Amino acid sequence: MFTGTKRGHVRVTRLVDLSVPVDAGTQVFPGDPVVASHPHTTVAADGYNVQALTMGSQSGTHVDAPFHFVEGGLRVDELDLTRLTGSAVVVDVRGRAPRSRLTWADLEHATIPPGALVLLHTGWSAHYGTPAYFDHPFLDADACRRLLDDGVRTIGLDAPNIDLTPTADDPGEGYPVHHLVAAVDGVVCENLTNLAAVDFPDPFVSLLPLRLTGADGAPVRAVAMQVRP
Repeated sequence: MFTGTKRGHVRVTRLVDLSVPVDAGTQVFPGDPVVASHPHTTVAADGYNVQALTMGSQSGTHVDAPFHFVEGGLRVDELDLTRLTGSAVVVDVRGRAPRSRLTWADLEHATIPPGALVLLHTGWSAHYGTPAYFDHPFLDADACRRLLDDGVRTIGLDAPNIDLTPTADDPGEGYPVHHLVAAVDGVVCENLTNLAAVDFPDPFVSLLPLRLTGADGAPVRAVAMQVRP
């Protein structure tokens, strides 16, 4: 695989799918629309297949636009596409306890260039499809501020929420990280998976969402690419 340029060729030597399947088994945030899919037409009856889909803007692996938490914020179809593609840094923060806070001390070992996409590898995708998935580690607001101060504008993770997910016993913190990222027109990507397979340096990552007009977010076919000249 390669892409051509006037100065030569760039070869994509490996692709890693970072997306969860979108089907009736897709785990959604509590209260969000469930995913449903059924045939609208069939080859047998109509001569062609078309599937009818019902889902939420936050279904499966998806990105959040600022409008998700800020009235008047950028909608998903207004996002700067350069914030959805580019060189990424996968930060290994596995082994943390349920509902634990990822602080700057957990991240400072990583070398993160300005403008890089930061993907937090919590390992929590192993719990996908179970109630434990919502007891994930979450990013501390101060650590988020430091990333933003360093020029990061896109943060993703292999969990359903970059903030603490509220429960009946713990109401959470009011989604401070979402608000911080939205304030700089940044992007959050949630429900990533398979980050352990990104075992090569300098991955090029695409988080391009569906172009849903006016939406707060959209599903993504997230991929990491190993690129060589």
